[in-house]
Amino acid sequence: MALPCAIHCSSVLISALLLVFHASAALPHALFIFGDSLVDAGNNDYLVTLSKANAPPYGVDFEHSAGKPTGRFTNGMTITDVIGEALGQKSFAPPYLAPNSSAERANIGINYASGSSGIFDETGSFYIGRIPLSQQISYFEKTRAQVLETLGEEAAKDLFKKALFVVAAGSNDILEYLTPSIPFLGREKPDPSYFQDVLVSNLTFHLKRLNEMGASKFVVSDVGPLGCIPYVRALKFMPRGECSASANRVTEGYNQKLKMMVGQMNQEMGPESKFVYANTYEIVTEIIQHYNRYGFDNALDPCCGGSFPPFLCIGIANSSSTSLCKDRSKYVFWDAFHPTEAANFIVAAKLLDGDAAAASPINVRQLYQYQYK
Repeated sequence: MALPCAIHCSSVLISALLLVFHASAALPHALFIFGDSLVDAGNNDYLVTLSKANAPPYGVDFEHSAGKPTGRFTNGMTITDVIGEALGQKSFAPPYLAPNSSAERANIGINYASGSSGIFDETGSFYIGRIPLSQQISYFEKTRAQVLETLGEEAAKDLFKKALFVVAAGSNDILEYLTPSIPFLGREKPDPSYFQDVLVSNLTFHLKRLNEMGASKFVVSDVGPLGCIPYVRALKFMPRGECSASANRVTEGYNQKLKMMVGQMNQEMGPESKFVYANTYEIVTEIIQHYNRYGFDNALDPCCGGSFPPFLCIGIANSSSTSLCKDRSKYVFWDAFHPTEAANFIVAAKLLDGDAAAASPINVRQLYQYQYK
């Protein structure tokens, strides 16, 4: 006996709607990424710049490219790559400057990050081409306009409201502050506290600009222990096994002010905006201090390029080279500035599911799943 259409058709419709609902619910939210070489996915490949990672051995362990360089400044995946994959992303957010970056792909997100860039527009000028944070946000503004045109206002608003906006900037600004001035240029460095205040103030402006364009969920990364990276250790002539305490003090001062700013943003920007402070400084410091516990053999030397200037990593074609370590998984640092994929996996895991010591007031997974009331 056939069911009356009023019952049968509505039943089919409800089933279809449930299938659509479950399918849409299963789709991961977009990931929009801003920052420097720690999260750059290849934007600098499209610039005239000295800051590139487009030649071997960069990407040697990146499975998604069969070991070929993609412009990522590490041997494999970046922290945001790991986070995106863990949250269900089917593919990585493409670099904004890449030909395959478009409004149609904005549903998975876009990566605007650029190696050697900073919060200050002038940071990284030595490297010639780079995309300062302000320009990255201007590029997002163009993306937003395209998405609005493609999806319509309501769908675009929903996409941006659910998306994660990751901002990982400031390392290069502090590195340039730590680098000795060239006397004949006549540039005097400001007091560290003033420098930190101005840096946080500039970042605050950029975050508010994103918020005004519909961004609601923010992951704001601090700056890691720069006094421990191979470049700074060489710059400060640090003995083997030691980090630069003075460089770390400058970084810690900035991070403390950044964390206060993130707390203030959570209070000031209303209930429909959520800001998470990502404490990479403490995570990486713990990895360095207890490296054996995490499966590493070497906590402070770079796997690639050596521990002294010019730190050249590009152009080393095979793992038998004396300038490339044999087992990348045993090193915390890939080159003079950047962590290995192995270290990135640990940092990402702690940010995703760790306690308040890693990410606060909630972790990244909780932010991703956060529902506004």
